[in-house]
Amino acid sequence: MPRFALFFAAGFLAVLCFHQPVVGLLHAYGVIPFAPFNTQPTAPLGVPAWLSAAFWGGVWGIVMLWVLRWEAGKPQPWLKALLFGGIALTAVALLVVRPLKGQGLELAALPPRFLLGFLINATWGVGTLIFARTFRTV
Repeated sequence: MPRFALFFAAGFLAVLCFHQPVVGLLHAYGVIPFAPFNTQPTAPLGVPAWLSAAFWGGVWGIVMLWVLRWEAGKPQPWLKALLFGGIALTAVALLVVRPLKGQGLELAALPPRFLLGFLINATWGVGTLIFARTFRTV
């Protein structure tokens, strides 16, 4: 299987096995109002929200695993994956995706949203690295 397909699979599965369970925990404790594995259709294709999130997780998995370089035996890949997921994905979600969806930039709400996004997306980053290592791609 081509390496980029495995990168995609790692990011896709990380959404299902890491990202969404963290969303579920935060929802169960009343921290966030939305539940995991949302089946509401998303525009423009009408696929369930969880499938859309998993697809974009796969795309971001390709980006993260291609951009970041790791040296064998060093502990830094975990920190890089955590920071990439937490910072890059959250920044894009808050500064690009929300405005594109017409949700705007609420400056007062950015710090708590960034913190929650960082937590959820950092978990995705670590999960992506776990799957990538399981597939022996990094």
